[in-house]
Order: sequence, then structure tokens, then C-alpha cells
Amino acid sequence: MPTYNRLPFLQPSVRSIFSQTLSRWELVIADDGSDERVRDYLATLERDERVRILRLEHTGSPGKNRNAAIAAARAPLVALMDSDDLWAPTKLERQLAMLRSAPECGWCYTAFVVVDAEDEPLPSEGARAWTPYRGDIFDEIVRGAASIRTPAVAVHTRLVRDVGAFDEAIDCGEDYDLWARLALRSPVCVVDEPLVRVRRHRGADPSRLGHALVARDYSLRKLERQVQGARRALLDEERGRNALLLAAAIAARGDRGRAVATMLRSLSGGWRYPRWWYGVAKAVVGGMLERMQKQQRAGRLGGVADEIRER
Repeated sequence: MPTYNRLPFLQPSVRSIFSQTLSRWELVIADDGSDERVRDYLATLERDERVRILRLEHTGSPGKNRNAAIAAARAPLVALMDSDDLWAPTKLERQLAMLRSAPECGWCYTAFVVVDAEDEPLPSEGARAWTPYRGDIFDEIVRGAASIRTPAVAVHTRLVRDVGAFDEAIDCGEDYDLWARLALRSPVCVVDEPLVRVRRHRGADPSRLGHALVARDYSLRKLERQVQGARRALLDEERGRNALLLAAAIAARGDRGRAVATMLRSLSGGWRYPRWWYGVAKAVVGGMLERMQKQQRAGRLGGVADEIRER
């Protein structure tokens, strides 16, 4: 578990670990230079011999902190956790049993519920689709169909280390980057029960969308060097679609020239795929509608200005 401040969320998160029906665990907390209140709280946890605290200099890198904890782990399995999320009491027990029943699988994930700061499910949870993909799910991860959250994952320690753990070069989408690399090496099993409560207590920052898409392109390019055939074609297609999304995000910020250049760069990888052409058509039509709306607004404002002048 990496952590940085936010003591009110950290405490219930830790309590959910101590409440596990499976009692043979070790909690490794990588503290990213938290304030004194958090440091004092972490010191109290060390009274339990199952808890180890890694006191790190602040970097703000979740991947770097997670990797420090993974490197320090002594158990044959690693369960990932965030310092504001919650586990159901049977979470570890159910995943361990599932992994034991499927020895061909090197990792496992569970269903989850997204909650707010008060631990209430978000209204969107009632309509959110959930498909428990299992086995070879590389394609589903690349397409974004597989819904996997970090605190829902348990993985064999040797496997997560062998694939390089979290890529510290990115700080956005680093979880899905890891899931794809795990999926290349091992099938996955699923506990189809919502055993994790994932907190969403901050509004999404629109400026981060472009950042996330740039990180995803980095991840897709890296994966392209590891696969051939149909999987390489899938990655090419997804890079093209990702570039269109990035172009739309850039255009939304008003940089039309850069948006067009980004769209053109996606041409070489995406033109062979129908979904790329659909994305282009959607972007073009969307841009035309936006210009028409601007012209209409300008026309209405112009009409008002003319009326004022006449008066």
C-alpha cells in the first residue's frame, strides 16, 4: 500500500485489512513522505509484527512507491491496495482460494463498487456494466473492456516482479499498463463478487485527459515490441483510436492546428480499421456541429447588437 497523507481515509483502509478473515498476511506500507500526523499513526501500526513501514522521500510517484513495497514483500502472493479504498472481510480468503483452484493463473481480480467519500455507492453504479473476463484477456484489457481496479488484484510475487512491476515512467494509467503485461504472461482468474470498495472523492480534472492518452500511447507502443500478428494489429488499431481521442482533447482546448497534426499522425496505424474511420467521421462531424453552433451564437449576438444600434 502506498500512502501520502489523507489520514481520514487511510485509517479505515487499514482497518479493512486487519478485519480480513485470512489472518496470515504482511502489510507493507510505502509512505511517500507524509506529514507528522500520518507518520505518528503509521508508527502505531508497527506494534503488530505483520506490519512494515517503508519511509520514503516524497516523489508523488504512485508506481515508484508501489514498486518499493513489491520489492520488500516476503510473501509468495502480493495483493495491491490503495490507502483510501476498502476490502470486504473475505477478500483475501476468497482470492487465495480461487488462485489455489486455478494453478494455471498467475493473478486474480474481483468485482468492485465505486463509492464516494462517505462510502456511499455513486449513482452511476446502478447502470455500470460488469463482465468478469477470465483466462487470456490481453485483448479485452487493450480495448478497455476489462474493468480492473488496483485494490482488486492479487498476483504471484514472482510474476509481478518478472514483468517489471509498475512502469515508473508514467503516472497515469500505470495500472492498465501492468495488467496488459501480466496478461501477456499468464491467464487470470476472477472472483465475481464485489469485494472491494473503490473511493472516488475528487472530481475528474479535464486537463488530465490528454495526459492519460499520451501515457496510453506510450504503453501501447511498448507492448507493440512484444507481440506479433493479430495482437500487433490490435495495438496498431488502438493507437490510432487513442490518437483520435487525443486530437479531440487537444481541439477542446482550442489548439486546432495541433489537433489536426495529431489526427494525421494516427493515419498510418489506423486507416485499415473501420473503427478508426468511424472515429474520424465522428470527430469531423463534431467539429462541423461545433462551428455551426458558434456561428449561430455569433449570429444571435450580432442580431442583438444590430437591434441595440437601431435603438
